[in-house]
Formats: sequence, structure tokens, C-alpha cells
Amino acid sequence: MSNSSSISQFLLLAFADRWELQRLHFWLFLGICLAALLANGLIITTIACDHHLHTPMYFFLLNLSLLDMGSISTTVPKAMANSLWDTRTISYQGCAAQLFFFSFFISAEFYLLTVMCYDRYVAICKPLHYGTLLGSRACVHMAAAAWGTGFLTALLHTANTFSLPLCQGNALDQFFCEIPQILKLSCSHSYLRELGVVIFASLLGFVCFVFIVVSCVQIFRAVLRIPSEQGRHKASSTCLPHLAVVSLFLSTGIFAYMKPPSISSPSLNLVVSFLYSVVPPAVNPLIYSMRNQELKGALRKLLTDVFQQP
Repeated sequence: MSNSSSISQFLLLAFADRWELQRLHFWLFLGICLAALLANGLIITTIACDHHLHTPMYFFLLNLSLLDMGSISTTVPKAMANSLWDTRTISYQGCAAQLFFFSFFISAEFYLLTVMCYDRYVAICKPLHYGTLLGSRACVHMAAAAWGTGFLTALLHTANTFSLPLCQGNALDQFFCEIPQILKLSCSHSYLRELGVVIFASLLGFVCFVFIVVSCVQIFRAVLRIPSEQGRHKASSTCLPHLAVVSLFLSTGIFAYMKPPSISSPSLNLVVSFLYSVVPPAVNPLIYSMRNQELKGALRKLLTDVFQQP
């Protein structure tokens, strides 16, 4: 029987037992990680360099790209290294740091997605008040609130989780350090305090999700009053991708935290965690940006200026 004071490292779940499959996972994750970092980096650079994009919507999109780069850089590189070097270990301190930063980026991203939905709601439903409700100072305050709330949420989760005595060994059924997997290693009944924090965070996330859904409904009602196909396309391109990403993130996240032990399995844990930790940072640039003609034009201009320099 072990406890947290005697644990110096954790064992992460390997994607495969065979070296050939591990190498395949390495190249797969390398491609996804590089694509996500490149796409989000291009979005950040384009928005920062083009003064026409210095608006609330693109300011929030820049923050979203920063969070996406942080979240995918927290989990994927360690999984790649473990696959490449055929190891499963992560140090106790490294596990705590990974859990903190992942919780920070993921929590802040969800709160920022809520703010972004509010931005679209005001722009479409209350256009005359847009400059007043979403001035530069208000945008900075809302973005800072999302980052700050994410930081406090991560700090609370990390402090609670790693203050628990661990009595069930050091093997995690996950490819990165995740709160539910560490709770499974805690002593009987000692996890109830952290479970309360998880339930509170889930309820807060549910409130944000309801706000997003209600806002999207109001946007649809406002735009569909315009009797044109262009108006309907604007509504669907504004809300449906946003709602799809939030639904995927929230449903898989809650399922990962709240699923009963009877249906838990290593393969299911890997699939669910991949959906909410790796997929959103990789597809967000496509969903939120690549369909945006204004941003695509600014990106083409930036690349043209860069490659045409003598």
C-alpha cells in the first residue's frame, strides 16, 4: 500500500504495446500538434499585424488561439515523448504541473467561448449598442476574467487533488494526468472534497452552456427575420460551429469526469480524452477562422508580403 509522500512518479497509459504502433502514434500526434500550432500561430500573427482586424470578435479569437496553443502543448508533447522512447513515466511534480496547466487552459477556453457567444449575440441582436457594450476596455476585462477564472479553477483543482492521500498505486488509465484518474488512486472517501469541486465546476460549465444555447437561439430568431438565404447562412455559420464545438467539449468532459466506474475502460478513456483535449485545439482554427473571408484575405495578404520581400 502506497501513499502520496512515497510516490515519486506516475505511470501513464500507453497507446499500444507494440513499438510499430507506438511510432505510428508518435507521427500522428506530431502531425496534429504541428498543424494546430501552425494554424493558431498564423491566426495570432494575422490578427496582430492587420489593423482592420483589431475588433472585439478578432480580439477574442486571438485569445482563443493562445489558449488552444497552450492546451495542446501541455499534453501532446509528453505523450509523443513516451511513445518515441517506449516509456510510461511522468514525475510527481511533472504530473502536478501538467494537470494545473491543462485545467487552466481548458477552463479559460470554455469561459472565453461563452464570452465569444455574448459578442456575437450583441453584434447581431443589439448592433446599435455594440460599441457601448463591447468597447476596448470591456473586451479586455472580459478576456481577463476568462483567463483569471481559469487560473483560479485550475489552482483549486490542483491543490485539492494533490493534497489527497494516494493508496491505490501510481498507474493512471490515461495518456496524461487527469483529475478523475488521480481520484481513482486516492484512499476511500478522501476524494469527496475534490469531487465537490468537480461538481461545482461542472454546474458552472452547464450554466455557461445554457447561456450559449439561449444566445444562439436569440441570434437565429433575429437573423431569420431577414427573408434572404444570406441571412440564414449567416446564422448557421455564426452559431452552429460554435455550438458544435462547445457541445463536444462539454459532453465529453462531463462524461470523462462523471461516468460510472462500471463502464470505464482504458480504450474508452483514451477516446473521450482525445475528443476534448486534442480535437478542439486542432479544429477551432478551421471552424472559427478558415470560413471567415475577412480573415482569410488578411492571411493571404500577410503571406504574400512575407514571401515577396527581397
